Amino acid sequence: MNFPSELRYTKEHEWIRTEGNTATVGITDFAQEELGDIVFIEFEPIDSDLTQNDIFGTVEAVKTVSELFMPVSGRLVTVNKDLEGHPEYVNEDPYGKGWMVKIDLNDTSEFDDLLSAEEYQQMVE
Repeated sequence: MNFPSELRYTKEHEWIRTEGNTATVGITDFAQEELGDIVFIEFEPIDSDLTQNDIFGTVEAVKTVSELFMPVSGRLVTVNKDLEGHPEYVNEDPYGKGWMVKIDLNDTSEFDDLLSAEEYQQMVE
């Protein structure tokens, strides 16, 4: 299982990577493995203002539907449109082509609430 050290993680199994004032969000390798084959993903509308822990979408696997929780507050600016036709990208490459949304950050101090790769790995193993 993969736990990239440059990312931060939530207890609900989302990851976040910052690039200036923008952040990319997805679900972890652990989460996609637990869900199984992902068949559909739905997101909140572009320009939605979301606070930390708000639901920003849902992911549907063969046997379950799971909500997606925003790691930090921000405005939803981009969704990964490739997932519309290829939701399996989340299973194949959750930290790369399986990314889900990008947000403009509101409050970087919320990163203090997130887990490091080591802390997340200890939580799930």
